[in-house]
Amino acid sequence: MPDGRRQILTVLMPGDFFDLHGFLIRAMDHSVAAIGPTRIAAIGRKAVIDIIANDSRIGAALWWSTMQEEAMLREQIVALGRRSARGRVAYLLCELVWRERAIGMAEDHAIRLPFTQTDLADMLGLTSVHTNRVLQGFRRGGLIMLEQRSLTLHNIERLQAISGLTSDYLKLNSTPPEVLRYFDGLERDRGGFGPPERA
Repeated sequence: MPDGRRQILTVLMPGDFFDLHGFLIRAMDHSVAAIGPTRIAAIGRKAVIDIIANDSRIGAALWWSTMQEEAMLREQIVALGRRSARGRVAYLLCELVWRERAIGMAEDHAIRLPFTQTDLADMLGLTSVHTNRVLQGFRRGGLIMLEQRSLTLHNIERLQAISGLTSDYLKLNSTPPEVLRYFDGLERDRGGFGPPERA
């Protein structure tokens, strides 16, 4: 914002694509910032078009990635527009754990949390003071442990109830078997190396 305030729209995890649609336009309308050491691989316009045209499985994975990104943005809109401060914080903490667990970076319900309370407030449309108040309440209630940039969710079921959602919107492990079989068949037809037929 002109006065220096900001809204953080999403958090990228290792392996995430971002701005996949960027090859269609001249310039992006937002910025991306790293909060720690980061490796980035740029994929050019021609490579993206070739992948989509020639590798149906990777093309579908890119499409799935875009669908997940849209689902997360929808939840962000719901959080900012309709959730209480407690609901917003609970939703964000659960999402971070679910996503890190999906890529093998979380031990059960514990993750490294590299964000300041100002970062969390900027993700949730709250003040730092209000964010701190909610986090302290969750600590006192035994729902979380937050210390030395480490977060543990002690009662994820209660946090889900406060946030009003489950991890279903993230579409983790949600590809139907018939879709996987379809792509296996496409690879076999093109001489690829799909998985062997099951007996």
